[in-house]
Amino acid sequence: MDLLRFTTAGSVDDGKSTLIGRLLYDSKSIFEDQLEAIEESSRKKGDENINLALLTDGLKAEREQGITIDVAYRYFATPKRKFIIADTPGHIQYTRNMVTGASTANLAIILIDARKGVIEQTKRHSFIANLLSIKHVVVAVNKMDLVDYDQEVYDKIVKDFQSFASRLDNLVDITPIPISALNGDNVVENSENMSWFEGSSLLYHLENVYVGGDENHVQARFPVQWVIRPQSDKFHDFRGFAGRVAGGVFRPGDDITVLPSGFSSRVKEVFQDGEEMEEVFAPQSITMTLEDEIDISRGDMLVKANNPPEQSQNLEAMICWFSNQNLNQRAKFIIRHTTRETKAIVQKISYKVDINTLRKEEDSSSFSLNEIGRISLRTAAPLFYDSYNNNRHTGSFILIDPGTNETVAAGMIV
Repeated sequence: MDLLRFTTAGSVDDGKSTLIGRLLYDSKSIFEDQLEAIEESSRKKGDENINLALLTDGLKAEREQGITIDVAYRYFATPKRKFIIADTPGHIQYTRNMVTGASTANLAIILIDARKGVIEQTKRHSFIANLLSIKHVVVAVNKMDLVDYDQEVYDKIVKDFQSFASRLDNLVDITPIPISALNGDNVVENSENMSWFEGSSLLYHLENVYVGGDENHVQARFPVQWVIRPQSDKFHDFRGFAGRVAGGVFRPGDDITVLPSGFSSRVKEVFQDGEEMEEVFAPQSITMTLEDEIDISRGDMLVKANNPPEQSQNLEAMICWFSNQNLNQRAKFIIRHTTRETKAIVQKISYKVDINTLRKEEDSSSFSLNEIGRISLRTAAPLFYDSYNNNRHTGSFILIDPGTNETVAAGMIV
């Protein structure tokens, strides 16, 4: 079975946690003791019905305030597919948490309150989904029960969202679905209350949306994470290179180049879970052996010579700033890109983006918490990369404060 990673996004009280709770509840993906604990908590809080949001809101402050603060991950499966859900917060001050949760997602569910329509937070989260190259978006118009399941309300919201999304580049697959997370309408089963809606339920769409084409299967990239050299009689001469394929396809017999050394060799064998494979591809975790003895270690990258990555010490990137301390020009950091790590300095702050209007603020000289924009970086050693739009694995990085070891920014190479 394949795996779908998806994230929820939306404004405060749009029902993100309730929707995930409803998905888990109606798909029979929670244990009886979990259900009993939620029922007991709901009674103590004085809720009339079971508060399904408690399935994901685990922090004490989240339960007290009825909001999501940190990213919560939940796992469930149906006979068709496995799922990893990232429940992300809606507050503006937790934008960095949303970026973290959405960074590995194949699909984003953007919730819109049917009573409020498309608001600033809707645009903010759509922009972030676009920035992170999440190509599949479900526009879940929630709380349809509070507008009497009115089709005109739904149609207007969908039209407003599509008008805004037309200004974005990467949202190529937009699927609107009217739902009521509280009552379960169109979440797992199609709702009789909205017979005018001819589409599928949310779960059906999640089970069947095709995301296999999102990986880059053209440009072969294999960042080496670990060198495997067993000290045993059975594997006396074995020397394998382990990691996750970041792009393309590798087969025994393929000619490869090792970066940064530039040495060439040929793939001898590829293994996954100890089993020899005829081919491997992104995003599989594998072990590879080569026909020649070459000095290769963590941070090196194996690529096919006919389609090499960009190689430079100068990077142009979009970043989301995570730290309470402001970012200023000439600031120095450690940059971690794939399995490679080196020092970097901020050469220029090009602009910040007003997420609500998409306007570029080019007179900015610093970044504060949760702000998004473009910077120029100079690294101490060359990096081997692709643009983020071409490959999310080799086009992304994080910046680390060398003094505190705090992750201060996530970046996407342009």
